[in-house]
Amino acid sequence: MVAAPETSGSSAASRGWLTAYLDLPVTLHAPAHARRAVRAVLDGWSLNDQNWLREVLLIVSELATNALRHGSGDIAVELHLRDDVLTIGAYDGSPEVPRPRTPDDTGGWGLAIVESLALAWGVDTHGDGKRVWAQMRRCPDRSLT
Repeated sequence: MVAAPETSGSSAASRGWLTAYLDLPVTLHAPAHARRAVRAVLDGWSLNDQNWLREVLLIVSELATNALRHGSGDIAVELHLRDDVLTIGAYDGSPEVPRPRTPDDTGGWGLAIVESLALAWGVDTHGDGKRVWAQMRRCPDRSLT
């Protein structure tokens, strides 16, 4: 995972602007790889409130799982911290836009979980694929200085 402050104008870290991007292996282990890498990045950013982190990692897992199960081609996860909001995005190579469905024994829980935890979520299409994103308030014990 690449994790670096964005560079434009004054110090990105002092503004709270940080970005990380991870290409994931297209295997059944992709969600686990995403969770481990995201945890490491957030720890590096001193965002380690355990309750908040548990929710973020659940969203990461759901978005990565959906990209793996319902997408196609390469998959990736990104993090953007801007001021008070963390945006988590998952990319895949399918232009099919996900739609929430009523959860049942066959699935449908992923977006319902994301929707219940996130401030907002949505989909951006790009080329032949998409990015499904979710936003969270920043970690309660954030200490980027």
